[in-house]
Amino acid sequence: MATFFFDQRRTVNLLDAGAGTGILTKSFINRLCLSQNRPEQIKVTAYEIDSILIPQLMETMSECKRICEDIGISFKAEIRRKDFVEDAVRLIRKNGATPIDLKFNAAIVNPPYKKIKSNSKSRLLLQSIGIETSNLYTAFLSLIVRLLNKNGELVAITPRSFCNGPYFKSFRSDFLNSMSLQRIHVYESRAAAFKDSEVLQENIIFHAVKEYTQPDRVIISNSLGKPDASVSMHEVKYTDVVASSDADQFIHLVLNELNIKAKKLMKRLTTSLMELGLNVSTGRVVDFRAESFLRKTCHNNTVPLIYPCHFNGGYVCWPKIDSRKPNAIVDSAQTHQLLVPSGTYVLVKRFSAKEEKRRIVACIYNHKKINAPFVGFENHLNYFHNKGNGIPLKLAKGLAVFLNSTIVDTYFRQFSGHTQVNATDLKSLKYPNKATLEKLGDLINLSGWNQDNIDNLVKMEVFDGQEKHKDSSKKTA
Repeated sequence: MATFFFDQRRTVNLLDAGAGTGILTKSFINRLCLSQNRPEQIKVTAYEIDSILIPQLMETMSECKRICEDIGISFKAEIRRKDFVEDAVRLIRKNGATPIDLKFNAAIVNPPYKKIKSNSKSRLLLQSIGIETSNLYTAFLSLIVRLLNKNGELVAITPRSFCNGPYFKSFRSDFLNSMSLQRIHVYESRAAAFKDSEVLQENIIFHAVKEYTQPDRVIISNSLGKPDASVSMHEVKYTDVVASSDADQFIHLVLNELNIKAKKLMKRLTTSLMELGLNVSTGRVVDFRAESFLRKTCHNNTVPLIYPCHFNGGYVCWPKIDSRKPNAIVDSAQTHQLLVPSGTYVLVKRFSAKEEKRRIVACIYNHKKINAPFVGFENHLNYFHNKGNGIPLKLAKGLAVFLNSTIVDTYFRQFSGHTQVNATDLKSLKYPNKATLEKLGDLINLSGWNQDNIDNLVKMEVFDGQEKHKDSSKKTA
């Protein structure tokens, strides 16, 4: 992390919010002391509220002082045993901005990962200065941005969850309007690296500078997360990381040539779900809330309940008697609003297992194979529908083929670093036109349901033959 900073400052005023034992600050100081362009003075402001860590943090600051003074660098450190959110808000409120002598030109941080309750003191404090976020790690980042002076640098290690999704849209807008992304490093493992958390998602380190114009290019690097792992690095256009046309400002991490190719191909698609007459929602049945209505087998007063365990290739296989999950739900006045009418639906797992090769796993619920007037989709599934009803089988098959393709999975991983697939993420994708999807649905009967055939079909019919059905799609739209 320390190597991400530029070497151009005579005076360094470093902020370490949530310093712990001071390991990040120490690595930063060591790096500065080895630089050819050494600063003349360094001041560190370190926040830490855990009293157990304070003695070690003080020792670390003393070590940093000795290292600096041995080579003629002036060093001062202030340890603030205060809640960073509360103190930062206090400073920012003062005259509308932090006084100039308290602003920082560098910040290094491994922020705590913790959800902020809507009625908590921290949430209300943040809202009082215009910060709207539901997680402590993005709250720390937003506050640090406001405490940095112009051209100040930030290097942070965080989950990559802020790169996509509706919960972090406000944060992305706020951050990207103030900070210029310079480099992003992706750890391609889901080992938790965050305080107070078991975060099951990929981690990133990013370097950003406080200025209001974005660079032409961004450095993207990646490794497997081990200290001795080799690092792959390349430059990409900033517009390949954050598309200017994307109102949600998703951050795409384009890691290699395959990623670049997938992004270029997906950018050729222009059809939205709305233009297809479709929508996608999350399954309504939360099993622990409806536990008394769940049944192992189907009876006269029940309808099918579909879980991810019912996926079998391209279709739902129901019932699954040997599963630990229920197969049915009682259709009653209390549960009817959780059900959808009988029909054909495309289902996508919301959570992929670690051993699954694809992040997006789709299959078809075909009402002609399962005789029931209604069906329940469990909350670990997303389902594609037409205004709450089923969709034509041919279109459903084509949609499932497209979603199961390697190229869609590769593209999706660029902005989603965890095992969860949200309905919002699926809505953000662009799709082939209706005629192309229907053609895919026709051809999958002939070619069979395996990955090679799926990928070949999508390549030929969607990308190499993208314009084949343009005219016919206008007729069917």
